[in-house]
Amino acid sequence: MKKLFGLLILSLILFSCQDEERKELMNGPEVEKVPDSIQVLEGEFIYTADAAVIRGENFVYGVTLDSMSQVLSDKIAPLKKDDFQMIPVTVKAKIVPNPEQEGWEEVIEILQIVEVPEMEKVSDTIKE
Repeated sequence: MKKLFGLLILSLILFSCQDEERKELMNGPEVEKVPDSIQVLEGEFIYTADAAVIRGENFVYGVTLDSMSQVLSDKIAPLKKDDFQMIPVTVKAKIVPNPEQEGWEEVIEILQIVEVPEMEKVSDTIKE
């Protein structure tokens, strides 16, 4: 019984001691969490021949001119009364640094069109 108790104490002492290498592994550097760059943006959208912009309450982003921005432009075209009217939309987009370094620091790539208003919901008033 004394031998069993002695082995138990000895094993507890050996397993409870940590060497420096294990401590370094356990106290490794924190991994920096990067926020998800895919966001749902709700704002007013305008598309012209050479630029597209989405403006929300707290942001203004340039929009990359690709097939998704063209699809969104085609969807809002019947709602516009003139070429410079901004139409409220909701999109899922990825925010990326502007590769051209001209205009905005960040631009968005539209990944999914979530909502485009119906004809009756578009008004001529400007939100302030």
